[in-house]
Amino acid sequence: MKRIMFLMAFAVVLSGAAQAQSKGKTLIAYFSWGGNTREVAKQIQQQTGGDLFEITTVKPYSADYNECVAEARKEQQANARPPLAAEVKDMAAYDVVFVGYPNWCGSMPMALFTFLETYDLRGKTVLPFCTHGSGRWGRSLDDLKKLCPDVTLLEGFAVSGNLARRSKDGVAAWLQKTGIGGNK
Repeated sequence: MKRIMFLMAFAVVLSGAAQAQSKGKTLIAYFSWGGNTREVAKQIQQQTGGDLFEITTVKPYSADYNECVAEARKEQQANARPPLAAEVKDMAAYDVVFVGYPNWCGSMPMALFTFLETYDLRGKTVLPFCTHGSGRWGRSLDDLKKLCPDVTLLEGFAVSGNLARRSKDGVAAWLQKTGIGGNK
């Protein structure tokens, strides 16, 4: 009988934790150069009801792919922190933060480093999502762990850029698997 009572109490605690997690305010912060990461961010927003925030730089990157790659490499080599054009008004209000980006030169764009170093994410639940050509995460997850050591980092979602527009079911399955849910 004691065991049954314990299991029932444990189930109530787990249920309450899941409800608390799903009731927290959600931010979907993303950087997108060609639109693929933006598309995944919108799918997450549609399924979670979270707030969208596009990470943009003061100086936009070139629209030419080769020039943009050269700019990205130069920023990485310089360990640059490009200034951002906008800010999240009340980061403290968010419990869950999705962080989206394209894989640039094996990691996140340096604008993500600026973003992650700007805000105190300690104690928050962070879910990365990444669009890529063929490099999947590269070293971005290691970089993310270094930049956000005191967060609950959940499993991320990576999708090839050319499949981003058709990833709704993949996004839904990922959200369900992480316990964040979806279909709001």
